[in-house]
Amino acid sequence: MRKRAAKKRPLLPDPRFNDQLVTRFVNMMMWDGKKSVAFKVFYDAIDIVESKKTDDEKTALETWKDALSNVMPHVEVRSRRVGGATFQIPMQIRPDRKVSTAMKWMITYARKRNEKSMPAKLAAEILAAAKEEGAAVKKRMDTHKMAEANKAFSHFRF
Repeated sequence: MRKRAAKKRPLLPDPRFNDQLVTRFVNMMMWDGKKSVAFKVFYDAIDIVESKKTDDEKTALETWKDALSNVMPHVEVRSRRVGGATFQIPMQIRPDRKVSTAMKWMITYARKRNEKSMPAKLAAEILAAAKEEGAAVKKRMDTHKMAEANKAFSHFRF
């Protein structure tokens, strides 16, 4: 590489939970630079999760973190050309990429749900992922299955 890698900027923790992970999630969810709208959507979704959750010992934020960890993939497949053929090679994922991928999937599949508003959609996806069901968890399972199916090509790692 010609240029040095850009240094990571520190994220400010969110105002309500004082958590950097929440800020990262809200930044991914944000459209057109409207961070206050994204925060409102997230906090409303967390309030809905708080009212709908079944187990009393966990807070809504802990439920969200459990849902995020249930969506996180551990392996992924990457394309690699060897000779004339392209192989799907299973690789371990870096920890920060695991979190980013999980957040991206959760937001994407929440947007595709059929509830009325975005907070309702996000809350439903969080509750589903916390119970290890829902579209985002299915995406993780599919990714793991694909890696398992292509395990024979893992000696091509780069």
